[in-house]
Amino acid sequence: MEEKVIVFDTTLRDGEQVPGCQLNTVEKIQVAQALDELGVDVIEAGFPISSPGDFNSVMEISKVVTRPVICALTRAVKKDIEVASEALQYAKRKRIHTGIGVSPYHIEYKIKTTPEEIIRRACDAVKYARKFVDDVEFYAEDAGRADNEYLAKVIEAVIDAGATVVNIPDTTGYCLPEEYGEKIRFLRNNVPNIDKAIISTHCHNDLGMATANTIMGVINGARQVEVTINGVGERAGNTSLEEVVMTLKCHHKHLNTVTDINTQLIYKTSRLVSSLMNMPVQPNKAIVGRNAFAHSSGIHQDGVLKKRENYEIINPIEVGVRESSIILTARSGRAALNHKLQQLGYKFEKEELDDIYFRFLKLADKKKVINDEDIKILTGEVFQGEKPLKLEVLQVICGKTAVPVATVGLKINGEIHTSTATGNGPIDAAFTAVRQLIHETIHLEEFLIQAITRGSDDIGKVHIQIEHEGKIYYGFSANTDIVTASVEAFVDAIAKIK
Repeated sequence: MEEKVIVFDTTLRDGEQVPGCQLNTVEKIQVAQALDELGVDVIEAGFPISSPGDFNSVMEISKVVTRPVICALTRAVKKDIEVASEALQYAKRKRIHTGIGVSPYHIEYKIKTTPEEIIRRACDAVKYARKFVDDVEFYAEDAGRADNEYLAKVIEAVIDAGATVVNIPDTTGYCLPEEYGEKIRFLRNNVPNIDKAIISTHCHNDLGMATANTIMGVINGARQVEVTINGVGERAGNTSLEEVVMTLKCHHKHLNTVTDINTQLIYKTSRLVSSLMNMPVQPNKAIVGRNAFAHSSGIHQDGVLKKRENYEIINPIEVGVRESSIILTARSGRAALNHKLQQLGYKFEKEELDDIYFRFLKLADKKKVINDEDIKILTGEVFQGEKPLKLEVLQVICGKTAVPVATVGLKINGEIHTSTATGNGPIDAAFTAVRQLIHETIHLEEFLIQAITRGSDDIGKVHIQIEHEGKIYYGFSANTDIVTASVEAFVDAIAKIK
């Protein structure tokens, strides 16, 4: 029988500690509701004593999110625990997460005390937290660098004091996977009362091994994983929820474990967190990166087109991505080119395809990516005249005290049409004005701005992905005026809708 692994999400606590990624209460509620829909079991909503904003966020999330356990972090300090309890007063299911450092570094240099005093303070904190809630998690900070025998004594003591979950953090991301797995196994075999608590992992990614360490923890008996969406978190980040969940799913027969995560909502949740935290997901990020299911090598493209499993262990649909992407570059082969031609409605015999492929390679050597218009030109269908949709006029008014207003003029089939709209910013206002002119239902799926060089006069490159009636369209532009580049890219994507 498969055993359940509890998914503890700390995006709103540990993840939100990233400089420049702070969320307000409304945004935190939005993320918490998305995590609830995703199926996480525990949401660590904040560190209530750290600020009035964190206190209020934990309280407001507790009111509106009722299925998952709502958890609040504290130090091993009575006042922290009291404030956390007050913040959790409306939670239907509540947990206090308290703890203290247990490594020689923390004991000697940070807390400046003795190992015996650490155990006393840890037990006192757990006992005090149990006066307010039935569910108390204890974190042994920097357990990754702690002596295993001493760590076992701490864990045994806090379980006796009433801890229901014991968290074994690799706080600095120091451990090797085998080392971390052995640490969990040592606790299972050497803590007499370990059956009275759930062992939890909490791994950081300083050496890029957070996911590997977490999986090794599960293999050796941990049944709760502490993770964040997109792996956001202090320094190099936390363990990525999507990586752990999909690893457990791909290997569920071997690991004999299961989670309650609705994996088809992973990509959607990833984009929400990325947008609200203003933290773009790197293109090659596992599971949720833009290139996670993109293929440009001819060998890979041919294999994927013949059978997806040749080069993909995950069906993109499983994580909420519509389909794999075949990107045409100089490394692409005939199979990929023919696939794209068929998508565009063309069918050629072998000799004709060979001729088009020869011209394709010559063009691909000059351009990084070959788009649909390039393909049509290669087939002889050269576009005559102007595009059916073109940005002719763009004027925006914005400022610290002004409501952003944009006026857009589009040339549609030779005639200029204008529209004016307001928005949350100049780009949002301009996009709204464009939507008013095209009369189509457009969903903005991705909006990425990249600087090409550096400096205030830099050229900004904009990549946009939109969805219309179940199909994805891409738009690109570059300009020193980033608002202009954004609108041109938006219009470029829309112009490709047939």
